[in-house]
Amino acid sequence: MIMEQPINGFLANPRHSEKENLNQYWYSAHTIDAMRLECEDGSTRIAFLSTPSIFFSLKNKELKKNSVLFDLDEQWSNLKNFVRYDFNQPTEFPAELHHTFDMVVIDPPFITREVWEKFTETTKVLLAPGGKILASTIQENAPMMKELLDVNPSVFFPSIPHLVYQYCFYVNYTSPRLSEKNPEIPDDE
Repeated sequence: MIMEQPINGFLANPRHSEKENLNQYWYSAHTIDAMRLECEDGSTRIAFLSTPSIFFSLKNKELKKNSVLFDLDEQWSNLKNFVRYDFNQPTEFPAELHHTFDMVVIDPPFITREVWEKFTETTKVLLAPGGKILASTIQENAPMMKELLDVNPSVFFPSIPHLVYQYCFYVNYTSPRLSEKNPEIPDDE
């Protein structure tokens, strides 16, 4: 189904082109907007793990100021709330960030168990008790995601135009927004 995409400043900026060497593939503008709304719905401080498109798309200025982008891509290193993040050193970041986020948004560059175990370690160190998790990976990883992060697949699937396989969102909370089908995704997915 072809649908009109909202304008997204992050996607429109030529400096933010996808980098295959970092396995960066951006969500569609519609998916980014759905994720942004999900993040802005009650969260006060979010850790964005390898999700710059969502961090930069936040419209809630206070939330953006209080949140932190954890990423390997140094193009954002000039930001005050940027932490260089290499999942191979999953807890190498300042201790004052431990257990201070009420939400963690995760989209690793790889879908393997080994990588997800490292992102899980990071998430558990960053997330405050009772915090929300919004993660993105393939459907086949559902049992592993349940085991590692106690998250469940959502009905809303993200659109990632330059990725050849379909991803799924996983959450540890109830979300009316993510309980509805994404109109961008064909019914056969």
